[in-house]
Amino acid sequence: MDGQKTQCGLDVSLSVIGGKWKPLVLYHLRDGPTRFSEIKRRVGGISEKVLVQQLRELVAMNVLVRHDHQQVPPVVDYALTPFGETLVQALVPLCEWGNQNRAQVAGTLQRSSKVAGGPS
Repeated sequence: MDGQKTQCGLDVSLSVIGGKWKPLVLYHLRDGPTRFSEIKRRVGGISEKVLVQQLRELVAMNVLVRHDHQQVPPVVDYALTPFGETLVQALVPLCEWGNQNRAQVAGTLQRSSKVAGGPS
């Protein structure tokens, strides 16, 4: 963040959840502590390396807490902090908007890829 204050706090929000994967990770943690392998399964398409990085960043921002159960084999789960819960509450309307507009956005993306010479 550049320190400039704007009327819109999206710059603050995006500094925490920016990128493709963080909002999806947070969404899938909304129901309680979740193990790494389960997060990876729920967030289809994310590599293990990227997931580790995203989780570390969210822990560093105090959005998630990492709990190591000190077991063999290792058992680690992640949960939202109270601060993180407020962020997920803000993401839910975006999720609903996406569900309501999925067909329109998919059609627009398909048309724009045809115009750009993409696969038909």
